[in-house]
Amino acid sequence: MGRLFGTDGVRGVANSELTADLAYKLGQAGAYVLTAETKHTPKILVGMDTRISGDMLEAALVAGLCSVGAEVICLGVVPTPAVAYLTRHYNADAGVVISASHNPFEFNGIKFFNGKGYKLSDALEEKIEAIILDNSEKLELPTGEKIGRKGYISTALDDYINFIKSTIPGNLEGLKIAIDCANGASYRVAPEALRQLGAEVYVINNEPDGININRNCGSTHIEALQKYVVEIGADAGLAFDGDADRVLAVDEQGKMVDGDQIMSIIGLELKRNGKLAKNTIVATVMSNLGFDIMAKREDINIVKTKVGDRYVLENMLENGYILGGEQSGHIIFLEHNTTGDGLLTGVQLLNVLKSSGEKLSKLASVMQVLPQVLKNAKVKNENKNKYLEDEVICKMCKELEEEFKGEGRVLIRPSGTEPLVRVMIEGKDQEYITKKAVEMVKIIEERLN
Repeated sequence: MGRLFGTDGVRGVANSELTADLAYKLGQAGAYVLTAETKHTPKILVGMDTRISGDMLEAALVAGLCSVGAEVICLGVVPTPAVAYLTRHYNADAGVVISASHNPFEFNGIKFFNGKGYKLSDALEEKIEAIILDNSEKLELPTGEKIGRKGYISTALDDYINFIKSTIPGNLEGLKIAIDCANGASYRVAPEALRQLGAEVYVINNEPDGININRNCGSTHIEALQKYVVEIGADAGLAFDGDADRVLAVDEQGKMVDGDQIMSIIGLELKRNGKLAKNTIVATVMSNLGFDIMAKREDINIVKTKVGDRYVLENMLENGYILGGEQSGHIIFLEHNTTGDGLLTGVQLLNVLKSSGEKLSKLASVMQVLPQVLKNAKVKNENKNKYLEDEVICKMCKELEEEFKGEGRVLIRPSGTEPLVRVMIEGKDQEYITKKAVEMVKIIEERLN
C-alpha cells in the first residue's frame, strides 16, 4: 500500500502521527480528488466514533473540506457502515469516517467513501497522497461566497435505523438479546434498532467517555459478553467493534460464534430461499477449514481472497456475489450495503434465529470450527518472501498436508508490516498441530536467516 494509506485508510496515534495538520490536508486533497468531475458544489458527509481525538480531527478535516469549497454535513457519532449507506441515501459526493476501528483509543484514522459508498481504489488513494506529499497538483482555494459551509442532519441515526429494519421481512419479537457496544459508534444506534424491531435488549459497554472504546470489551474482548449472555439467559449476544463494521455473536450457552459460522448460517438460509447468488460465499485464505468442510457437505462454493475486506469486496463486485467476509466478523451483504456492517449482519443473523425457531448453538453447529494454531517465525525482512522457493520448507508443508488427508491444512504467509513469516496450521488435534507449528517455525528461522 501507499505512503499514507494502509489497507483501511490513514491510521496512526492521534496528534502525533495523525495530526490536525494532516487531517486538514486530507480534507483538502480528498475533496479535490473525489469531486474533480462534479460541476456543482460538492456535498461531503463526515461521521466519527467516540474517541477523544475525534473532535480535534473533525474540526481540522472539516476546515480542509470547506477550504476547497465543499458543503460538509456532520453526522456526529455513527457507525462506519452508516456513513457508507447515508452517502448514497443523501446523494452526497463522498463520505469520510474518523475512526481507528478496533484499535485502542490513542489511535485514530480517516477513511473515505466515494459517492456510491465504496472505499477508494488504490489509484485514488495514491492521487490524494501525491497531492499531500509531492504537491503534484496545485489546489485552487476559493474565496468570498464560494468557501464551503458546515451543516448537520439530525435524522441521520433514524434514517440508518430505518434502513436496517427494512432488510428483514418481519420483526425480532420474542428474542432476548444482549449486546456489547464496545463503548464505540454503535452505542446509541444498535440498542435502538433492535428495540424498534421488537427484541428485548440488554446492553453493556454503551457509556463511551472518549478513552474506553474497545477497552476489554467489544468484538476483540468477547469474554464479558459471553458471561453476560449466560447470566441473563439471553437467546444470543452481539459484540461490535469500535466503529461497528464488524460483529461476533455469542450463543445461549456463552460460546462464541465467529464470522465463518455467521456466514455459514446466513449463507445456508439464503441458499434455502434461492437467494445465494451463484451459490457462492467469498472468504479469505484465513477462514477456518471447518468452513470449507461445511460448504462441501452443503454444496456451496467458497471463493478465497487475500486477507482484507477490500479484497473480498473486489471479488464480490467483479463476479456478482452477494455474501462475503472474514472470520473477524467483517461481513458484506452487497444486496444491502457496500461495506462490512455489524448491525446489519447481527439483524440478519437474529432474523434466521427467529424464523428457524432453533437455538443459536444448533444453528452454529452446522460448521465445526477446527483447532487453529498461529505462530510467527522471525526472519530477515528481505527474506520473508523466499519461503516459496525453499525446497525444505515446501517439502515439509506438502508432507503435512498429505498426512491430514483433507482434515487439516498448512498456510504460510509473510507479514505485511513486520519481518515475520506467519505459520498457520489447522487440524483436529490441538496438541499435534501446535507441535508441528513450532517445528515449522524453527525450520523457517534456520533456513531464512
